[in-house]
This record gives sequence, structure tokens and C-alpha cells, in this order.
Amino acid sequence: MIRPGQILRLLRINQVLVRNGLDEIVFATHLFRPFRILMYLLPWNWWRRERLPRAVRLRQTLEELGPIFIKFGQILSTRRDLLPDDIADELAKLQDRVPPFPGTVARRIAEQAYGCPLSEIFTEFDETPLASASIAQVHTATLKDGRKVVVKIVRPKIRKVIQRDVGLLYIIADLAERYWHEGRRLRPRAVVAEFEKTLLDELDLMREAANASQLRRNFTDSPMLYIPEVYWPETRSPVMVMERIHGIPISDIAALRAAGIDLKRLSEMGVEIFFTQVFTHNFFHADMHPGNIFVSPEGQYIAVDFGIMGTLNPEDQRYLAENFLAFFNRDYQRVAELHVQSGWVPKNTRVDEFESAIRCVCEPIFERPLKEISFGRLLLHLFQTARRFNMEIQPQLVLLQKTLLNIEGLGRQLYPDLDLWQTAKPFLERWMHRHVGYRAFLRTLKQTAPQVAGQLPLLPSLIYETLHQAQNGNLKLQWQSEELTEIRRQIRRGQQQTIAAILAGALLVSISIFLTH
Repeated sequence: MIRPGQILRLLRINQVLVRNGLDEIVFATHLFRPFRILMYLLPWNWWRRERLPRAVRLRQTLEELGPIFIKFGQILSTRRDLLPDDIADELAKLQDRVPPFPGTVARRIAEQAYGCPLSEIFTEFDETPLASASIAQVHTATLKDGRKVVVKIVRPKIRKVIQRDVGLLYIIADLAERYWHEGRRLRPRAVVAEFEKTLLDELDLMREAANASQLRRNFTDSPMLYIPEVYWPETRSPVMVMERIHGIPISDIAALRAAGIDLKRLSEMGVEIFFTQVFTHNFFHADMHPGNIFVSPEGQYIAVDFGIMGTLNPEDQRYLAENFLAFFNRDYQRVAELHVQSGWVPKNTRVDEFESAIRCVCEPIFERPLKEISFGRLLLHLFQTARRFNMEIQPQLVLLQKTLLNIEGLGRQLYPDLDLWQTAKPFLERWMHRHVGYRAFLRTLKQTAPQVAGQLPLLPSLIYETLHQAQNGNLKLQWQSEELTEIRRQIRRGQQQTIAAILAGALLVSISIFLTH
């Protein structure tokens, strides 16, 4: 049921849609298409000047509607499996910059979280924000022991704003599923639900702090990546305190060159960091856009903002590694087999048809030099092809593809001739060498040995019980198979048809005998 506040918000949304020339989207839906003529009768359409491209108008609309819609557009931009390329490219330009809230309010939120004045926690607290985003903003401060820190504070009343606007997105999603011909296939309610979970997770800064601590532990003493330290005693759900870092923004190429940074090595390190996170640690930073990455004077990456992290299970890791290797060996049959084996596409998918579809997409790509091939776009083309074969969208793979596109973009911005494959292939081959074959078997055996050893004392009694049941005729073998079930169903149907034919024949004979007498 729509609440009064939501009705006012919907009117505001409609006003912004009309002002940006997006009323055509509303009238293009199945529900309102019969009334499309009204669009040409509306006075504001009579003097409308030449319109900007639809993608630009959509981006401007989301920016005008505020931070929650900006965040939604940012997340939608990663779902290239759902959007046309022009809209996805334009939504990727959305900047999560919103006006800051007053520093006095930030101080009050922090004091409520701590239950004491900030002077008992910090010797200094700058009320002028260092940065401001849709969910939180950052202030600089100094702890009692003199350590320089940044304090991230969640926006006031942001949860109510999220609940209001996400509730409206659910209403729009319901209408889309009901009246838009693409609605059911694209599952807009599921997209909104994923967005809602992401937002609510970002509200809990304890979760982000835990992500940062895990990533820092994974790269302890690493020369490639530095993660600022979280100060747990001063961290609460609405307030996170971290070490303050200083570095050159990754997008400032001139400053990097002036500092004497080796841009070729820096771009290659970015690829190594990504594949290390995905295939070694199974825990990757999934929001690595230029605003979250800095470079130290020594040429080491520094990452911030850990609200969105991604993971892969061991099966996804293996299939992804094998897919990459099979792609660049142009073994499309193996790619198709891997998709079926992993369950990414239905088990009844014809491998030869899927292989042919993949070949049609990939052959034109591989005609280009390897250094020009985009891993992220390759994954995107693969997802778009697999969608025709009813591939279920894997959220963890969408996050990975988004991160890979970011890494490629950063790497080639730093060094346009970056050969991603030359950097990634040895890493993937080493990973496969360690995780497939007898070495993987021995490592798995070593890991599971304590569990197996714990079950060994039960083995004699299990053997005795099994033999005892077999001797008394109580041991039964149960086997279930879809094929066997289908055969039984067909036999049963055939028997029923036979019985029906016999009864019909008997009835005809009886009638003929009756008529002859």
C-alpha cells in the first residue's frame, strides 16, 4: 500500500521525468501505450528543443532525484547483462558526491554512538568534512595518543530515506514485471532486492571495518597493496575510525609521473593484486573505481572504502580459471562444457549449440591483438550469450566482472599498451597447477585427514551394522534417477493406454453382439 509520503515522492519523480523528457518511457509501457497520444497533447512537449540522448537524460534524472537513485544507477551500470550499452556507459559516469551535512550534526551522531563527548575520544575533530557521499561522510581527527585518523560517520536519518525510496523502487519493479514485456525475464524485483541489501550492509560500518581488517591481513607486508588500519576500540556501527593515509590519486597521471612512479609496473601490479584477491584469498575489493585508489610515493597501491566486497566458492574459482585459459586457447567446447558442469546453464543444454554460439561471439574479438582484448568485456559477451541458453545470473560473477572492468580501465589509463593476458596467464597457470591434479588431491587429503581420523573409531560398528542388516535381509538399495523415473512414467502411461484400448475393444464387441441379437 502506498503511503502519503510516497505519493508526494512519486509526484516529484514524475515531475523530474517530465522535465528531463523521459515521459516517453512511461508511455512506452504496455499499460500506458494506448494513451501515448496524450504525450503529444501535453503543453510542455510543444516547445521542447532538440533532446539529449536518452542515456544522458536518464543519468541527469537520477542525479536530480538524489543519493539513493544515484547509488541505484551506479549498481545498475554494472548489470550490463540487463542494460543496453549506451545506458550502462552513461550510468557509469554517476558520481556519488552529494552535499555534506553539518559538522555539528556529525559530532552529535558520533557522541551518541560513544555515549560521551568527542573530547574524551579525540584531541582534535575537524567538523569540516574531508569527503561526502550518499551513505556517509568523512572527517579528519587525532586520537589521544597522537595518531592521525579519518572518522567515517553515517548520514542522519538515511535509513528512513532508503526505506522510502527503495519502497518506491519496489512499486516501480512490480509495475515493470506486470506490464513490461521484458519485465519477467529481467526480474526487476530481484534487482531492487539486491540493491536494498547492498545499501543496508553499507549502513553498518562495523561490517565495512571487518572487511578492511580481513583485506589488510591478507596483504600483510605486501609490497603491492596497503590497507589502512582499523581502530576497533573507537569503531561503532554508525562510526568507523581508520588510519589516515596520504597518497596520489590513481587518476592523477601527471602527479604519478612527477613522483617517478613506473606506470607500466603499476598497471601490471593492479592486475596481479586483482588475481591474487580472487584466486588466492577468495576475497576481493569490488568497488575499485579511481576515487577509492591511491598510490604511495614508493609506488604501492593504497585502497579505501570497503563497503562492497566479493567472494567466490572453490568451484566458481576453478571454473573461472579454466574458462579464462580455455578462452585464450580458443577451446570453445571446453568453455561450453564448463558452463554445463558448473550449473551456470541448465544440464540439458546442448554443448554443441552453446559452443557454436560462443565461437560466433569470441572469434571476432580474438582477431585483435591480445593487449587490446578486455577480460571484462569478454565476460560480458559470454554472459549475454549464455543468457540465451537460460543462464541464471550469478551475483558473485557480476561483481567480479565489474571489478575486472575497473582494473582494466585503471591499468590501461596508466599504461595504454598493458597486455592483461601476458600478466594474468602465468598466474592462472600456476593456480591451476596447484589446485588441479595430484597436488590438489594431496592438499585436500591433508586438510580432511583430521575429520576422517575422527570418524575411524565408528567404522567397525558401521561395518558390523551393515553386514547384520544384509544377513537378516533388511539391507535395501535405493536408487533414484530422473531418467529411470521418466521411463517408469512412460511405461505406466503405456499400460494405461493398453488397458483403455482393451476396455474399448471389449465394449465394442459387447455392443456388436447385443445389436446382432
